[in-house]
Amino acid sequence: MITGIVAAVISALGYGIASALQALAARAEPVAPGVDARLLARLAKRGTFVAGLALDGMGFVAQFIALRYLAVFVVQAVQAGNLAVTAVAAVPLLKVRLRGREWAAIASVCTGLALLAAAAGRENIEPVRSGVEWSFLIAAAVVTVLGFLVGRTHGRSAATILGLFAGLGFGVVALSARVLTDLAIVPLLRNPATYALVLSGVTSFLFFTTALQRGSVTAVTASVIIAETILPAAVGVEVLGDGTRRGLVWLAAIGFAVAIVGALMLARFGDLAPAVDVNRAGDSVGAPARAPLR
Repeated sequence: MITGIVAAVISALGYGIASALQALAARAEPVAPGVDARLLARLAKRGTFVAGLALDGMGFVAQFIALRYLAVFVVQAVQAGNLAVTAVAAVPLLKVRLRGREWAAIASVCTGLALLAAAAGRENIEPVRSGVEWSFLIAAAVVTVLGFLVGRTHGRSAATILGLFAGLGFGVVALSARVLTDLAIVPLLRNPATYALVLSGVTSFLFFTTALQRGSVTAVTASVIIAETILPAAVGVEVLGDGTRRGLVWLAAIGFAVAIVGALMLARFGDLAPAVDVNRAGDSVGAPARAPLR
């Protein structure tokens, strides 16, 4: 279990620092109509974005390892906690100043994750029925299609809804990674969950980047956090058999809630504009975002 906790923390560190680096490149790109797949190609020409992608890769590998040892609800709560890492990294990298509420939110995330770690039981990853694996691929396809359709709309809530689909896609990534038990090449190529993971990973990153360019960073990031934690956590418990140490369900529930509330309080750090005084809330919340936050 210690291995899983360490891996989950490394994952959050990778994702969080990557977000701060990617912000430096992504904010310079113009907003395109619809969901433009070429956005990621343009960003790939920027060194800071590439460095962020490398850290994202490290974060995913660590997340994959963590899912071998910990319940989905624990790992996904830690992923939401990468906002705390992003907030701290933004101080030296982007000259962002944190006020008391932000530091309290960071403490909330850390406290919640500590409670989750204390309550988490060791997970024995067992192969699941093929129907479960196929259901993840179908879910990935549905989320992808609906996300592109939402990306073509321009209503007030379109960006928030697109963020919701990005979060659902990130949840499919976690669930798919959890059920990949045979990591040999041939079994991986035969497993529908492999393709669900790849499809959801790419499209969700694109959806999130696009949503943050268009809408309120707080609303978009909050919708992603909710979608990528609550629904996958429920699926993990009901379908994959996730659990806690005997008698500590209540502690896990409190830890999960505390961590997610803290992450939602830090949702504004999807923007990461440089030299922003967050003591003036109106300068950052609701501004068009430029940072792909993962």
